[in-house]
Amino acid sequence: DVGEIYSRLLDHRPVIQGEIRYFVKEFEEKRGLRELRVLENLKSTIFETNEHVLPKCEQAMRDNLNEAFRRLQAANGMIQRLQEREHEERKVK
Repeated sequence: DVGEIYSRLLDHRPVIQGEIRYFVKEFEEKRGLRELRVLENLKSTIFETNEHVLPKCEQAMRDNLNEAFRRLQAANGMIQRLQEREHEERKVK
């Protein structure tokens, strides 16, 4: 009798465990679906980026870098010619 009275009055573990199970179940069901939708959206965004956006960016980068390299080569050639002229002018003086 004393054990049963103690159990009913002071041992709240069964009640708390039941509440915890209920909370976890509700949390997983409600939040789980929301998290699944978020992950699916993220997956589709990553797929879209990998398949379409990234190749476009790479091509644009290649085009722009090639153009910049071409311009730098032209500028370098001009600077070399100027230096040669200056060098020739110094020789003459």
